[in-house]
Amino acid sequence: MPYVLTWKPVLEDTPRPLVDRLLAALERDIRAGVLAPGLRLPPQRELAFFLNVSLGTVTKAYAEAERRGLTQATVGRGTFVAAPAPDAAFRFSPRGQPNGVNLAQNVRPVLSGGAALTRALDRLRKKDLSRLLVYSPSAGEDDHRRAMADWLGRTTRLEPDWRDLAVTAGGQQAVALALGSLASAGDAILTEAGTYYGLRTLAEHAGYRLKGLQLDAEGLVPEALDRAAAATGARVLYVTPTLHNPTGRTMGDQRREEIVRVACARDLWIVEDDVYALYAGPNAVTPIAALAPERTLYVSSLSKSLSAGLRVGILVTPGGEALERVLRALRATAYSAPALGPAVGAQWIEDGTADALASEVQTEMERRVRLAMDLFGPAAEAPSFASSLHVWLPMAELAAERAAAHALRAGVEVTPPSAPIVDWHGLSGLRVCLGGVEDRADLEAALKVVAEAVGGAGDQLARAMM
Repeated sequence: MPYVLTWKPVLEDTPRPLVDRLLAALERDIRAGVLAPGLRLPPQRELAFFLNVSLGTVTKAYAEAERRGLTQATVGRGTFVAAPAPDAAFRFSPRGQPNGVNLAQNVRPVLSGGAALTRALDRLRKKDLSRLLVYSPSAGEDDHRRAMADWLGRTTRLEPDWRDLAVTAGGQQAVALALGSLASAGDAILTEAGTYYGLRTLAEHAGYRLKGLQLDAEGLVPEALDRAAAATGARVLYVTPTLHNPTGRTMGDQRREEIVRVACARDLWIVEDDVYALYAGPNAVTPIAALAPERTLYVSSLSKSLSAGLRVGILVTPGGEALERVLRALRATAYSAPALGPAVGAQWIEDGTADALASEVQTEMERRVRLAMDLFGPAAEAPSFASSLHVWLPMAELAAERAAAHALRAGVEVTPPSAPIVDWHGLSGLRVCLGGVEDRADLEAALKVVAEAVGGAGDQLARAMM
């Protein structure tokens, strides 16, 4: 008797990789209730036969679905739809590994931040805090906005007018507000071939069509941007020019000028995600927003530099109508800027704690990058600067999938190759985040697991190709 499939997915007719299309169909049918929690999914070989795709494609899709918390696999029984879980796409804890190590979340280590927070709260207690109990102005309190503008002036080559700046609940909200003020559902957004996973999540939620573009050693290729803008009619570019996520590459000043020339010629708005600027140093590169302030919305935050938990984002606009569009989007989704987190951040900036925390994390991440490069050797692509929150291990997709799975079984999670990829363009590998583990000895042990996994996956792939 032939096997009756419990699920017959319909894949979208798009140029996205088959793995992404199968994952999208799975997530869509789970959310729509077509696939109920506990339902056993078809065996991989049967589904591959039904879809007329390779077994490897289904295997990778199932593995990624489990990493995202969409499914649960039991040896000998099969793969089942998981019960709903909040923020499943952002849950990276290894399954069955209570002592697992998370090298997939790109955060800074806390270090002395706890003591600094205690001191800041003690100082804030001596001030009138009643204003923090009511709604702030939409763009944030004026003194918070001044402090954030001052911070950008200290840590980048940008010197924004604080009146053109909005305080947000983290960098993710800043990105959402920027894109929401510029694009509508169905619009194309141009970006790098591999990009921040939060952008992919936002695009799926808002209905944007992401178009990934070719990278080289300096990041986004201007000619690829020009061709894509002409072909798609897109009006918005999202780009991470400094310590690009996931590769750690950085555009030089000349490349940035070339990107601006294309943007001007094609009348593109630019959303510049510069959350890693601190690790490059204040005089390393010129922000795109300083080269084209009239068409750039600049995203920064205190999360990657000072504290993720404060949830303080910074969105610098060209002012005028561009700022008003952002504020309309902010009022529609959150009504006003947050107050308590920015109050702590402003206190740190005012009393010099922010500079001390920044110096501390820069030094610590330099040590961690050196450790990672020593352990990974030529398998790793050195980030553009000595200090970085992540390193990139370029490798073939199949080898990367195997390495990620090997490391996960050993209790160490890294960012899988499919997570940051919008369009492949030859880009594949593993992102390894270095800041989420507080103890450096624990980090070293976890990095050794990844190094072993990468070596093993490479050996297996080489034997398979013989």
